[in-house]
Amino acid sequence: MDSEPDAVTSVSTQSGITTIIINRQHRRNAVDPATAKKLYQSVLDFEADPSQKVCILAGAHGTFCAGADLHEVAGTNQPPKEQENLQPVQDRNLAPMGPSRLQVKKPIISAVSGYAVAGGLELSLIGDIRVVEEDAVFGVFCRRWGVPLIDGGTVRLQAIVGLGRALDMILTGRPVDAKEALAMGLANRVVPKGKALEEATAIANQLLSFPERCMNLDRNSCYYSTYNASSFEDAMRNEFKHGVEVVSLEGVKGATLFKEGKGRHGKFEQPAKL
Repeated sequence: MDSEPDAVTSVSTQSGITTIIINRQHRRNAVDPATAKKLYQSVLDFEADPSQKVCILAGAHGTFCAGADLHEVAGTNQPPKEQENLQPVQDRNLAPMGPSRLQVKKPIISAVSGYAVAGGLELSLIGDIRVVEEDAVFGVFCRRWGVPLIDGGTVRLQAIVGLGRALDMILTGRPVDAKEALAMGLANRVVPKGKALEEATAIANQLLSFPERCMNLDRNSCYYSTYNASSFEDAMRNEFKHGVEVVSLEGVKGATLFKEGKGRHGKFEQPAKL
């Protein structure tokens, strides 16, 4: 199981960016159970480290992730109930693709190159932002083999692109290129081949410059209203309740900087740390 020590690498910078990279070239970065566990632990480690503010998830060798390793699935003799990564959903436990059951607690950017298909598509969806190379391909390719989406694909995809577009992808399994992905909102930015990680890092550095509590609060409110709120009023109450708490911590200082002349006339300058 642990014969691939470099199947997942995680590098953290002093500035606060963690980059997690899947590295299984011989399987087009398909995820086996051992790799899933390493991905999961890498994301948990990022969440637990207060010095790390933004995470980037990427694949090595020009491919994001080809999904679950079907060689491993075909060769297993264990029933699902005995496999650690195929246990039922229990809070934030390990999933077949690793961290795909997590609503990651801090910003995460998916840097997508090549194929992000089947479970690889699902894995890309844990990102708040997807930076996609011009030759990238998304798709529910597992449609052909009777392997269902059990890593959040039916949950997150429709929230991101809408029910109609999600069902088109899910039912047909067809490939979606970068241009179409951008049009439907699956991709946030399209960049030249080989530039996804570079652009994702530039975005991560931009996020580092913003007041952290406020940014994470707004992020959390978006996810609450999408997945957890019982009504419009519930979502609005949640937004206000937690937002007010941050106004005194960061908002007043920020407003003072604006009053002193910072950021006037739409100038998008780097704010001072609050």
